Amino acid sequence: MQRAGSVVSRLGSRLQALPSAPCRSLSCAQDVLHRTPLYDFHLAHGGKMVAFAGWSLPVQYRDSHVNSHLHTRQHCSLFDVSHMLQTKIFGCDRVKLMESLVVGDIAELKPNQGTLSLFTNEAGGILDDLIVTNASEGHLYVVSNAGCREKDLTLMQDKVRELQNKGSDVALEVMDNALLALQGPTAAQVLQAGVADDLQKLPFMTSAVMEVFGVSGCRVTRCGYTGEDGVEISVPAAEAVHLAAALLKNPEVKLAGLAARDSLRLEAGLCLYGNDIDEHTTPVEGSLSWTLGTTVALSSRCRGLSTEVRWAAQPSRPGGRRWVTNCTAGEGIRSTGSLKKGALMLDGCCTCGHAQLCLTLLRP
Repeated sequence: MQRAGSVVSRLGSRLQALPSAPCRSLSCAQDVLHRTPLYDFHLAHGGKMVAFAGWSLPVQYRDSHVNSHLHTRQHCSLFDVSHMLQTKIFGCDRVKLMESLVVGDIAELKPNQGTLSLFTNEAGGILDDLIVTNASEGHLYVVSNAGCREKDLTLMQDKVRELQNKGSDVALEVMDNALLALQGPTAAQVLQAGVADDLQKLPFMTSAVMEVFGVSGCRVTRCGYTGEDGVEISVPAAEAVHLAAALLKNPEVKLAGLAARDSLRLEAGLCLYGNDIDEHTTPVEGSLSWTLGTTVALSSRCRGLSTEVRWAAQPSRPGGRRWVTNCTAGEGIRSTGSLKKGALMLDGCCTCGHAQLCLTLLRP
């Protein structure tokens, strides 16, 4: 117990020294901040609310930041990420629209398959990172960052109007759903108790619309931003509290806030927009070359990226970066699984950035 206490103490000191999430103390009036459908739920469960990207969100709950971080790694945690911008893009030319703005091959996505992609500017700088899913219901489901909400909306709406003026069939809808992220090694087991669908048939970066603990019309996507297995559930706003309460009935699940989410994504080597990448960072410079679709990287529609950058992204270039097709865990990589397909290799070394904060501190 003494050693465990010492480890946690050292871990706490290490995590406190980490760059914090881009949030600040609540210095402005609460009523000028947006509130998610779970705002009162957070307060009732001891959430410490802070301002984040124009929203009032919990930075942590009654448990410490360290305990929340470790609980997510060992069990699973529930995060409110309803501040994220959720949109749907409709019409026969929806793929044409999205491929004019991002660096991924959206046309290659299978039904209900998603991908992480990037909005880029004319200089190839990253405007935001986002997830695009080819929903089988006949639209693209897009999730992007709250901090870039106005910028992303303007970008997409301007492109919609441009294409509509040229006779294209495309339209955009801003969703008002809540978004809950259930993250951790037992997340699928917890969720399986509340759905009829077999979650073993829902692999990473795929999604399906299903009833979840009695709430119909939920889109469940096998993804997250913690480095763990998990899902993000887009749920009608009026049912968000019911769903959160149902998930918390399982003792495996605890609420977690922005602090744990930031340290978890940092430990997993995942970029945070505005902190690790911004409009002055290209996908290659941000170690995100794997987001470049093969046809995009070799074509003129690789928005703003120079010939040199496109050449660097080619998977077959001798001595350059290449995509991983299969790689087992090794030094500096979480021992719970293999590297995901798409991780970058450079001169035979993994560049996916698994920092292993907790495991490093547990070493003698």
